[in-house]
Amino acid sequence: MSTYQIRRGDTLSALASRFGTSVSALARLNNIKNPDLIYAGATLRLPDSYGSARPSAPGAVPQPRPSQPGASRPQGVDEVQPPSGDTNGITADELRRVMPNLSPELAQRYLPYLNSAMNEAGITTPARRSAFLAQLAHESGELRYMEEIASGAAYEGRRDLGNTQPGDGRRYKGRGPIQLTGRANYRAAGEALGIDLERNPERAADPDVAFRIATWYWQSRGLNGLADQGNFREITRRINGGYNGMADRQRYYERAQQVF
Repeated sequence: MSTYQIRRGDTLSALASRFGTSVSALARLNNIKNPDLIYAGATLRLPDSYGSARPSAPGAVPQPRPSQPGASRPQGVDEVQPPSGDTNGITADELRRVMPNLSPELAQRYLPYLNSAMNEAGITTPARRSAFLAQLAHESGELRYMEEIASGAAYEGRRDLGNTQPGDGRRYKGRGPIQLTGRANYRAAGEALGIDLERNPERAADPDVAFRIATWYWQSRGLNGLADQGNFREITRRINGGYNGMADRQRYYERAQQVF
């Protein structure tokens, strides 16, 4: 049976996707009672159906099985090709050069989760990193605000956001580096990541989940392809619904292009 040594920043849903299995199958095989809680350094057993690939050393990552011809994927989601970029990730120094107001402490805390999420989503080339980090920098105040400062009361009763129950506005306020807002969006992100965000909305602000939400959002809107084309304006429109803060986003983008 193949095994994998869990690394800091890993989540069970990401590993299930990487190894071509399901969260429930991994949880059952490893007697994991809470799929949202796994520990770095622990050994994860993989199903026999995973294939013959075996890690050559503790922590080595077997390659996922190739997708079958004709296999479908959710409409509108990027088909992330094996990345040709640097999958080792960015450094804390690079992150702070893009976001100079981010403290060294927060940069070090967030970096493992950020790199893990970007690698999972194929955001590994200079063009993709520059566009993605520029948008995050604007949306989150350089990663200083992982939860909307306002109470969320302004979203109360917003049926377009799925806020149909009393208190939904505050409960599903904006969280994460790309502000996830509204019950419907929490439900969609949670279903995509295998995490019950509808019942546990505060998890959307935790870095192990928040950065994966951001990359899910990015992929679901086909933004890797636009980044490859250098179409930063259209990326902004798809994220913002318009061009609010375009000048600020553009400044971050140009700074990131110099870094990467």
